[in-house]
Amino acid sequence: QVQLVETGGGLVQPGGSLRLACAAPESIFSSYLYVMGWYRQAPGREREKVATITTGGFTNIIDSVKGRFTISRDNTKNTVHLQMNSLKPEDTAVYYCNANTDYPRNVNYWGKGTLVTVSS
Repeated sequence: QVQLVETGGGLVQPGGSLRLACAAPESIFSSYLYVMGWYRQAPGREREKVATITTGGFTNIIDSVKGRFTISRDNTKNTVHLQMNSLKPEDTAVYYCNANTDYPRNVNYWGKGTLVTVSS
């Protein structure tokens, strides 16, 4: 069973920063077939994709967090990071790590999630 383990959530004041980490199995993390990503789900809302990164380092980030959030990967530790700066109350959500592939079929692996609360 594939395990993705998120760490780094917590309570932060508006304008503050947090850095999330997701540890993945090397077989998944190092495979060019998989895209690693972060999703989030706020109370009463659907889960949304926040950012993704390929093994080649290509990234994609949603407009609402562009310029504030950065996704990166540490290939020595099989870890994906989400650096979140200038946090806003609307960033409050459970953040989930994801590993996705479409080959040979669509498969998604999820972490259990880590809660980020932005409040004064």
